Amino acid sequence: METKSCVIEEAVLLLSGPGDAECDYLAHREHLLPSIEKLKEIVELLRSIIFPGYFGGPVLRQQSLPHFLGVRIEKLYELLSGQIQSVLHFETDSNGSSKRAEDAAGTARQFIGTLPEIRRVLCTDVNAIYNGDPAAKNHGEIIFCYPSIRAMINHRAAHTLLSLGVPLIPRIIAEMAHSETGIDIHPGARIGEHFCIDHGTGVVIGETCIIGSNVRLYQGVTLGAKKFALDKDGNPAKDVPRHPIIEDNVVVYSNANILGRITIGKNSVIGGNVWLTRSVPSNSRILQQKAVESSFTDGLGI
Repeated sequence: METKSCVIEEAVLLLSGPGDAECDYLAHREHLLPSIEKLKEIVELLRSIIFPGYFGGPVLRQQSLPHFLGVRIEKLYELLSGQIQSVLHFETDSNGSSKRAEDAAGTARQFIGTLPEIRRVLCTDVNAIYNGDPAAKNHGEIIFCYPSIRAMINHRAAHTLLSLGVPLIPRIIAEMAHSETGIDIHPGARIGEHFCIDHGTGVVIGETCIIGSNVRLYQGVTLGAKKFALDKDGNPAKDVPRHPIIEDNVVVYSNANILGRITIGKNSVIGGNVWLTRSVPSNSRILQQKAVESSFTDGLGI
């Protein structure tokens, strides 16, 4: 009869041995992995910097704001530099650690420099929700309560980091928002100003999506891929545009699926539960019944 100690010893032995080469990270890398806890702290710092007083504790006086922001930005810089240096190990060998530290610090400084613009664009998102949702009583309620704002803080920061060439961290930050809000936005997606997600649960926005300004999505909307191009080895090809382009002033109602590299023309309305795999011109109105009546050959349905 096996004892507890025998079972534990056998499990330790098997888990310590060689496994899948792609997953045996610590067996051939001698450095620290990125810290999820520190990245969570970075996200909280970002939120308190973008919307001080709403996140990160109260700001008692206007005169205290520069000190409040200065302390948090300094801490953000230190944490972000360290985490960027860590993820740069994914793309470099074990040599050149001083160069990585220098690169990480420079990238962190570049990101800090973008914070005023990130805040400006996020304020347009808040305004878009206020102007489009009669349930929103004031801007403060939106910042405090609406999951889309939390998701968009993460996304706009993650997208900026990705554009600066930072690996891995943008995806982690995006998945943090996904876990918290149920809104899944890949950091590669390009999203314009005055963007509104109403309710938000179940929204999915793919990596190569391009979304214009003044776009509104309702819960359950998927902006996804229809199919994947394959490389010579039969694996999904990377960095291929495969998600929709949504032009300015488009509304997409709940549970609509817009799939593939198609274009939804400006000023269009896509009704709830529509399955759409063809481009539509500007000023279109696509409703479920019309989609059902369309033939499969015109690109609707599968």
